Amino acid sequence: ASSATEQVSSAGSHGKGEKRKSLEEEEKNGREELVEKKVCKGSVGILGLKGYVAERKGEREDMQDAHVILNDITEECQPLPSQICCFPCLTGEVVSVEKTVKRCLLDTFKHTDEEFLKQASSQKPAWKDGSTATCVLAVDNILYIANLGDSRAILCRYNEESQKHAALSLSKEHNPTQYEERMRIQKAGGNVRDGRVLGVLEVSRSIGDGQYKRCGVISVPDIKRCQLTHNDRFILIACDGLFKVFTPEEAVNFIVSCLEDKNIQTREGKLEADARYEAACNRLANKAVQRGSADNVTVMVVRIEH
Repeated sequence: ASSATEQVSSAGSHGKGEKRKSLEEEEKNGREELVEKKVCKGSVGILGLKGYVAERKGEREDMQDAHVILNDITEECQPLPSQICCFPCLTGEVVSVEKTVKRCLLDTFKHTDEEFLKQASSQKPAWKDGSTATCVLAVDNILYIANLGDSRAILCRYNEESQKHAALSLSKEHNPTQYEERMRIQKAGGNVRDGRVLGVLEVSRSIGDGQYKRCGVISVPDIKRCQLTHNDRFILIACDGLFKVFTPEEAVNFIVSCLEDKNIQTREGKLEADARYEAACNRLANKAVQRGSADNVTVMVVRIEH
């Protein structure tokens, strides 16, 4: 499983006597807007995945991004695979696994938000921080992508007919200017000014940001499903610090050109593929800073091993 999270700092605050919307109501509203899409289909033998990462502080004083890469989650969490495999199979094993995985992802985001808000409110002064998140979980050859906010996941797929690499979006951005997001915010009593919640927060879904939860900001992710094919080359997961200066297509093509660069040198004891992917991550992060990204930049590339 691979994930990238980006810290989003919030400047606004509310009076002490105000109560935010209950988490139960928040989850209910979020579920109604949950989009579960099959973004691609395919059939291929089980593939291997390996993640690489590079991060740059950019013009910020601190590095606020955070990331986690677990190339094999079974090494860290033994019960998870057995829970998935042993889930009661009423309408087919595949359907049971999918429902279990999606439920686990929803519960994980909900629990993380609740625990962070609990810890944030106990501080003096209370924390006002928040985070977007993009998580990619691989079960055999099926990817489950859960995201909220503006960090993104992109799949690089080779098109045999055009002989070009395509950038397929695996995630959905959540910002207050989108109709459904804006309607939810306004219904909760909030407003959108200058493209931001209350004129301050750039995203409409996040973990944390407690002072905005009563204004319609939720922590329920969109979840998508994608089955890998033999034409899939890598997955790019990155924060908005990258995508402010790169389109998904530009980023994918940049990585492909790095992977095909024959001048990349391999250090003794390191596999050539590892050296190429590490170089691609570092070059892309550096280029984002050179292009003027004022934000933190985190680039994660997951190699799909055929």
